[in-house]
Amino acid sequence: SFSVKPGQTVAVVGRSGSGKSTLLKLLARFYTPSVGQISLDGQDIQAVNLQNFREQFAFVPQKINLFSDTVAGNIAMGRSASNTPEDIEGAAQKAHADPFIQELRSGYDTLIGEQGVGLSGGQQQRLCIARAIAVDPEVILMDEPCSALDPIATARIEELIHELRGKYAIIIVTHNMQQAARVSQRTAFFHLGHLIEFGETSEIFTNPREDRTKDYITGRYG
Repeated sequence: SFSVKPGQTVAVVGRSGSGKSTLLKLLARFYTPSVGQISLDGQDIQAVNLQNFREQFAFVPQKINLFSDTVAGNIAMGRSASNTPEDIEGAAQKAHADPFIQELRSGYDTLIGEQGVGLSGGQQQRLCIARAIAVDPEVILMDEPCSALDPIATARIEELIHELRGKYAIIIVTHNMQQAARVSQRTAFFHLGHLIEFGETSEIFTNPREDRTKDYITGRYG
């Protein structure tokens, strides 16, 4: 078991196939747990109305998923029809997407191709994060959000994660150990489907309690 507090970023690390992305999909209710329970504010998430739940947990997948629509339409997906342009712009501003959107030919009304053709990888990812923010969630789930980005775009996303931490609880899956150390306050280490260790990131990286954690952190396997 582990818990995440508001305003906290938790990194989930471990080798491929250890259960990291499955954990996020359980938290996002893409899967239903056969045992155990996931709770938000003490309530089993399976008991929450699905529409209400989608406004509490926002998911940023590893594969950027933009659609052939306007910029505003991509950000607004999942929101109710009553949301205003100000809501959409506010989400884009929080995601640091507003400056480059304003430079597009038609701003928020610019049509972008499937998967955001014509935008850089960093711009595409910031639009996906803006979409997550737009539902005003309590928790943001990020699955390898920088895996396809260059170092400069990665640094900008990491800066954004630091800023968002004050407003949301964030759980980020990453293979990049340096990134986990930079962006998180607590770290969960998974191995073969089991949570091996959970604690303060500084402790996990410098003084892990479990030998398997130490072996992974020091690169003896991965």
